[in-house]
Amino acid sequence: MRLIFAGTPAVAVPSLDAIAASGHELLAVVTRPDAPAGRGRKLVRSPAGAWADERGIEVLTPQRPREPEFLERLRALAPDCVPVVAYGALVPPAALEIPKRGWVNLHFSLLPAWRGAAPVQHAVLHGDEVTGASVFELEEGLDTGPVYGTLTDEIRPGDTSGDLLERLAVSGAELLVAVLDAMDAGTARAHPQPADGVSLAPKLTVEDAQVRWDDPAFAVDRRIRACTPAPGAWTTLRGDRLKLGPVHPVANAPTLAPGELRVERTQVLAGTATTPVALGEVRAAGKRAMAAVDWARGLRLTAGESFA
Repeated sequence: MRLIFAGTPAVAVPSLDAIAASGHELLAVVTRPDAPAGRGRKLVRSPAGAWADERGIEVLTPQRPREPEFLERLRALAPDCVPVVAYGALVPPAALEIPKRGWVNLHFSLLPAWRGAAPVQHAVLHGDEVTGASVFELEEGLDTGPVYGTLTDEIRPGDTSGDLLERLAVSGAELLVAVLDAMDAGTARAHPQPADGVSLAPKLTVEDAQVRWDDPAFAVDRRIRACTPAPGAWTTLRGDRLKLGPVHPVANAPTLAPGELRVERTQVLAGTATTPVALGEVRAAGKRAMAAVDWARGLRLTAGESFA
């Protein structure tokens, strides 16, 4: 089939690789416009756009996919289908109608669970044991279209959102190409999503990423892993904000009040509503991340200090 791919972040790249290795023809890549990044705030191409640039493939960067110029170019390219992976913008009906076989979206959850922008983060945050990916027909509703195929993946105890998303991006790319192959062969069948089991996964905000030390240890652990690497779990000490890497609950540890810190020879403990957790990496504003023990040694924590 003649394809135009729509995607933006690094998780879209495995699908681009898989499509490039398939028998389908990739005509162009649609991605979000170049955005400022880094200290210099220079405009930077998205990972999907950079992938296409390196291979001499046309890149389309509409501010909004309803722009007449974009729709005109889409019609001129005449794709059979537009596969989508984390594009990052709502696709209007005028664009959905152009490809003969529609737009198909690789979404990182088992729909109808976790419809929305942050399905992997919410699966980790809420303690799901199993998640997966779905390829479905894009329509006007939020991730509501009929599903062509799914895969499952176990959420491991130490998985961060980044870990899980990296795995699903690779396995999901294989699923996406399998669906495209079936569509080309005329054997693909999409099934409506069930009415039960719907849950929503809005983007996690910086406020969501603040650690709640009066939560149980398992909830503190989940929140930090869900927010790693983005938006980045954080807390405050002495009025300054600190980014925290994943922690792990500690059994048979001394009782500590929520947020209370205890520096030991080989670990730094922080109290929760239940058992303490051992801190992993800590990063102060403007500084590099370091092991919690090294951070505490340099800060010279005193007895009774607590995270806020």
